[in-house]
Amino acid sequence: MARLNLNRIVAALLAIVTFSLPALAAPSARLDGLFEQLSQADEKDARRIAGEIELELEKSGSPAMDLLLRRGRDAIEAGDTAMAIEHLSALIDHAPDFAEAWHLRSVAFFKADRYGLALSDIEHALALEPRHYNVLYGLGVLLDEMNQPDLAQEAFSRVLAIHPHHEDVTKAMEGIKSQLGGADL
Repeated sequence: MARLNLNRIVAALLAIVTFSLPALAAPSARLDGLFEQLSQADEKDARRIAGEIELELEKSGSPAMDLLLRRGRDAIEAGDTAMAIEHLSALIDHAPDFAEAWHLRSVAFFKADRYGLALSDIEHALALEPRHYNVLYGLGVLLDEMNQPDLAQEAFSRVLAIHPHHEDVTKAMEGIKSQLGGADL
């Protein structure tokens, strides 16, 4: 009897995994297409496409995880970095493969002047989604803050390779250029 139940459980799990694979692949395929469009878009279309990418990156697949993300983001916006770190750490504990959680916690650590922890979270986020241009932008800002303009410039250049019309990066590159003595970038 126990063996029959085990067979049913294994069969059910196989069915769930089999039917879930296309659903898991769809967001990745969608993101691939959006990133491709973004790299070739004009400025107007780039804003729209970037918005779509950011919406996709914010989807955890779980309403509970989405709530933790929202609470973390709200706490950052309210200036409560300790609460943001708490919510985002809980999110990462439950969804360690969710790049946006690592990204937002890196922002909270940065705002709390905990640069080492911010850098560590940036590393995790980029390992999960190397095209996450907002994480790369954050890396550039962090490196600039740490008086590493050459490395900041490299991070910002990587952003522009993915998102050529990223407004914040364009402004940041102007600041980096003045730090480097006006040399051509």
